[in-house]
Amino acid sequence: MNNRTMETIRPRSVLSEMKPYSPGKPIWEVQRELGIEKVIKLASNENPLGPSPLAVSAIQSYVSDIHRYPDADTVDLRAAIAKKYDFTADQVLVTNGADELITLISETFLEPGDEIVVPSPTFSEYEFGANLMGARVVEVPLRENYSYEIQDILAAVNEKTKLLYICSPNNPTGTYMKKQDLHQLMDQLPSQVLVIFDGAYSHFVTTDDYCDGLELVRSGYPIIVTQTFSKIYGLAGIRVGYGIAAPAILQHIRQVKEPFNVNALAQVGAAAAILDDAHVEATRSMNAAGREQLYEGLELLGIGFTRSMSNFVLIELGPDAKSIYDQLMRKGIIVRYGAGWNLPLHVRISIGTAEEQNAFLTALREVLDAGSARSI
Repeated sequence: MNNRTMETIRPRSVLSEMKPYSPGKPIWEVQRELGIEKVIKLASNENPLGPSPLAVSAIQSYVSDIHRYPDADTVDLRAAIAKKYDFTADQVLVTNGADELITLISETFLEPGDEIVVPSPTFSEYEFGANLMGARVVEVPLRENYSYEIQDILAAVNEKTKLLYICSPNNPTGTYMKKQDLHQLMDQLPSQVLVIFDGAYSHFVTTDDYCDGLELVRSGYPIIVTQTFSKIYGLAGIRVGYGIAAPAILQHIRQVKEPFNVNALAQVGAAAAILDDAHVEATRSMNAAGREQLYEGLELLGIGFTRSMSNFVLIELGPDAKSIYDQLMRKGIIVRYGAGWNLPLHVRISIGTAEEQNAFLTALREVLDAGSARSI
């Protein structure tokens, strides 16, 4: 007789404390749940212009070869990235999205009792990786208007600190660390602290006092710059990210990386996309104009927001934010509710096409007007 039950199978205790990542709702799910046909998704910071045309062509040309395993060392893609940014191939590590790289960094460098320092609010995957490895997360609240204060960060660092994450521009606030501050921070950190500079949104920056971290790699600082093909290149669906760092740092990470982690279509698509300067510039131009369009519309509605250097804007809707988010969803407009970042008064909206943003602003106005009518 079998006395074994599912209750006797116990996972690691740390799992009880971990919160899984909660992505923005996909279009198909909203269509199915609410029975509506036209849905606009402005929740996941995707590229509204679509994927790089060069990437699409490369992927289509390679489809007949997908019965072969992909290149485990991503040789061609690493070479393309290295050439684009003037590095050597051994300074580049390609992963299944930047999310995988963040997890690999945690698996490589963290042990129980170690600490990581994370400005807050920010991307939740940094915390996830640390919790997975039994490390302690030390949060450093951002200052007024979600600005970075490097003295706050330095004060949180101690002899147990292994990793420091800087997301700039920061998700979900859109704010960034100024170049002078980043350099000062790197010069003042203890030597044992590895900095992970998440530059997923760096292509959207339009200010002059920004640093994407790459010059610090060239100068020999202990830093990993992470990047993604999901945003500016429009390849979120095939999952390609990468890190640029000193070869000695990346070699440690390669020891824990799974073979064949980046599929063949992703590799050829990304290698083509990184050459598609026309698509990048079109996206940057549309995004900069879209931010201004959104700012103007929100100001007319009297809605507070944080000016962004990214492809999204954090909007303050007050105590009714969750209700407004739900009502927008019922109107076929998917945005991102801020509770996951401990911002329950906010939503984050991705920059879309002019038509998509007009639809959002119209829907938001209708929701606000209906709320005002009910309160009379």
